[in-house]
Amino acid sequence: MISFLRPRPPASPLPAERIDPEYRRLRIQVFAGIFIGYAAFYLVRKNLALAIPDILRDYPHYTKAALGSAMTGLSIAYGVSKFIMGSVSDRSNPRWFMTLGLLLTSAVTFAFGAVPAIYGSLTLIVVLQTLNGWFNGMGWPPCGKTMVHWFSTKERGVTVAFWNVAHNVGGGLVAGLALLGVTLFHDWGAKFYFNALVAAGCALIVAWLLRDTPQSCGLPPIERYKNDYPPDYSEAHERTFTFREIFFEHIFRNRFLWAIAVANAFVYFVRYGVVDWIPTYLQTAKGFSFEQSSWAWAAFEYAAIPGTILCGWVSDKVFKGRRAPATILFMALTLAALVVYGLNRHGPLWIDIVSLIAIGFFVYGPIMLIGLHALDLVPKKAAGTAAGFTGFFGYVFGSAIAGTGVGWIADHWGWSGVFGTMIVCCVLTMGFSALTLGHRTTSAAQ
Repeated sequence: MISFLRPRPPASPLPAERIDPEYRRLRIQVFAGIFIGYAAFYLVRKNLALAIPDILRDYPHYTKAALGSAMTGLSIAYGVSKFIMGSVSDRSNPRWFMTLGLLLTSAVTFAFGAVPAIYGSLTLIVVLQTLNGWFNGMGWPPCGKTMVHWFSTKERGVTVAFWNVAHNVGGGLVAGLALLGVTLFHDWGAKFYFNALVAAGCALIVAWLLRDTPQSCGLPPIERYKNDYPPDYSEAHERTFTFREIFFEHIFRNRFLWAIAVANAFVYFVRYGVVDWIPTYLQTAKGFSFEQSSWAWAAFEYAAIPGTILCGWVSDKVFKGRRAPATILFMALTLAALVVYGLNRHGPLWIDIVSLIAIGFFVYGPIMLIGLHALDLVPKKAAGTAAGFTGFFGYVFGSAIAGTGVGWIADHWGWSGVFGTMIVCCVLTMGFSALTLGHRTTSAAQ
């Protein structure tokens, strides 16, 4: 492994009187680092979608389907990378691993705006977008690793919920920054290179803010600092595992992890089955305008912010760090809102918007909790791989299938078939999550 990516060795322990103030300061600092960094990854992920109308106008020999294949390549590469690079992240210093990933994905995105020759070859477009997806997959694992090292089990629900809002912030900013770039440079390529420059600047901030483990800063492990020990915790959990130990002892043999990974595929199908098809459903099936469907889309996305935070709080405070009960509760409420959305076939737009607000409010919580649950199910030194494993299922078997799958179902069985399929996916998410109800995230002795 490249030397600067290796984890830092433990530093000399700090004096007792410095531990608390230093821990407080660094916890705020590293949280800010992973929040800003993960939001920045979203600035350079789906830029091609914003530029497709411009590409079709300037390069009319391309079709929507042809350019869509590049986005499919990105999604699949992202899911695979999230898993594979997660294992690399577990053996790396998150400070430099995350910075490197953000700089690499920014470089690829910058090229799409600054090198017009790329658009002369569809193969090159697909290959570079797939590479961009791979580099983008380096964002989640170091965030997960940082959170399990700096925040204890009983406070992780709220912490991860607040951090998870970063993807809504980044997703909300990507189009606004692209518009600003085009306004400043009078060039649609700025949708790529302007966002890439902003993301690269954020990468430098990440390098300044992030740190490796508490021990590398002279602090005790978070379990000792918070007196919050997971089941079967030992000092062996503080050493770096080999790849074989990570995969064969803590991932592939973990039946609880397999259960939530499958649950993640179904909940991702619901998430993307709803959001990706809001414009098509509301405009073609209900006759609403693009402006009206855009408002509905925004309502869905922004409702996720308070909903995700509430779900994390419920998981920590109501269910005492148990993730499955909160996942099941919020998926049941998602199902109820989905039923209303599907039954309002001939009703007014306001019912659709209220239903989408409710779906967005409730569905993002389980998505966040499944990622958090993966962190709880393994030792800290395998956290990135575990989160990547569930993410792989979510993107490759959920998100990717929702893209073509929903369209195919709508063509053959209409929108009733689509809503029926998503309802079944809600039930299956709850069922597979229920298989982990016997798992404890904290020691019974606490």
